[in-house]
Amino acid sequence: MTQIDFQSRVGVWWTSDAWSIQDVRSRAKEMEGLGYGSLFYGEAFGKESLTQAGALLGATERLVVGTGIANIHSRDATAAEAGSRTLSALHPGRFVLGLGVSHAPLVEGNAGTYAKPLATMRTYLKRMDELSDEVEPGAARPARLLAALGPKMIELSGTAGDGAHPYLVTPEQTASTRELLGPDKWVVSEQAVALTTDREVGLRRAHEHLHMYSQLPNYRNSWLRQGFDESDLVVGGSDKLAEALVAIGDAKAIAEHVRRHLDAGADHVVIQVLGDDPSADPLPALREIAPALDL
Repeated sequence: MTQIDFQSRVGVWWTSDAWSIQDVRSRAKEMEGLGYGSLFYGEAFGKESLTQAGALLGATERLVVGTGIANIHSRDATAAEAGSRTLSALHPGRFVLGLGVSHAPLVEGNAGTYAKPLATMRTYLKRMDELSDEVEPGAARPARLLAALGPKMIELSGTAGDGAHPYLVTPEQTASTRELLGPDKWVVSEQAVALTTDREVGLRRAHEHLHMYSQLPNYRNSWLRQGFDESDLVVGGSDKLAEALVAIGDAKAIAEHVRRHLDAGADHVVIQVLGDDPSADPLPALREIAPALDL
């Protein structure tokens, strides 16, 4: 397996686009101090992924930083490969390049073209591999994980990448991903969490979180493959879907849900704290959850 130096088996997933990079860096330092092994983040409308990775890697000592995911429509393959090699050369084993095809409404709404996601990703990875070894000579290429939901993209993440970064999946889907990839590829699963013992509050946070995703075909198809049906795919998701995809409860309950992914075959799980608004500070919840995770 391509090297990733996770210091623990649980990390954080936090898109901090509404925060200044100075504040994000200070919170990344505290996450590292709490024992979390990574910080992953998305890329859709805000900060540029590779620039942010460099800022976070430079602010920490052991924390793995991962793009979850870098949108392949936002930069060409040569730029992605060259930038990621430089980050790897500066911080060996601590940068993970997560790549994804994004979603048709987001790409086409930004004047891009969204066609044949599997073929597009395969070609993109091939072009990355064609970059000369003279770029950062001697540096190890960072691990590449694909945002893989369907079986064909999961297969590609194993044959042309170093593993998968499943997002909004059940532990059972983590197990399916592991089965498809075999034992020698990385599986880094995301798990949304709502730290509250008030079920109604937890469900409200979960439905708000799922509101956008429930309108994107890639996720809707993924949830149907995971055993849900059309009645679960209402905007914001049904209560059944929300409670399956979001761990709601106290720190102990959340830790138990995270361990279900680990027991299902995940190498590493990144938890995404859901607050009362998308820009809420995740650190209070992360401080409370950390002891239950034995970090």
